[in-house]
Amino acid sequence: MKRRNLLAGLASVGAIGGAGLIATGTVPDTFSTGNETPEPVESTTLDTIEAPGSRDGEVTIPPDNQATFVDFFGTWCAPCVEQMPALGEAEDRIGDEVLFLSVTTEDIGGSVSEETVVEWWRENDGDWLVAADVTAELAAKLNVGAYPTAVALDATGRIQWSESGIHTADEIVAGIETALNA
Repeated sequence: MKRRNLLAGLASVGAIGGAGLIATGTVPDTFSTGNETPEPVESTTLDTIEAPGSRDGEVTIPPDNQATFVDFFGTWCAPCVEQMPALGEAEDRIGDEVLFLSVTTEDIGGSVSEETVVEWWRENDGDWLVAADVTAELAAKLNVGAYPTAVALDATGRIQWSESGIHTADEIVAGIETALNA
């Protein structure tokens, strides 16, 4: 009887896993050969926030023919605060080689005011483009599941580097250089 239960459990796991692959249309990295070229990310237009180093308006990610670095943060996220100095250093080092921006998925204008984001940005020395992804559309396209998350896209809009957690400026610059050299 125990063997039958074990086999039934293993079959269930396989069926659920297969259904997950079909539902998401993605294959986990453990099944990947590493030779596949990632598909370009479908563009998403976000509202930008008027804050230090930023402007009021819109930005489309990914832009045509330009590498892009996107940092996902939340004003409620302590590791995001810790990440800010390294982001500032990386932005200073990379300069205009990429579109460099930070994005929050918070409900700007709803549960979080734009002033809250601007004040957080100012307090944490943000000095580059900042935008709001209130529907989390871009976050979903870039498979963001934790904060902070850093993503570097090449000039064709393909993800070349993506990692969650706190990174040093050197790690961020290396990730961006991966996208620039793709």
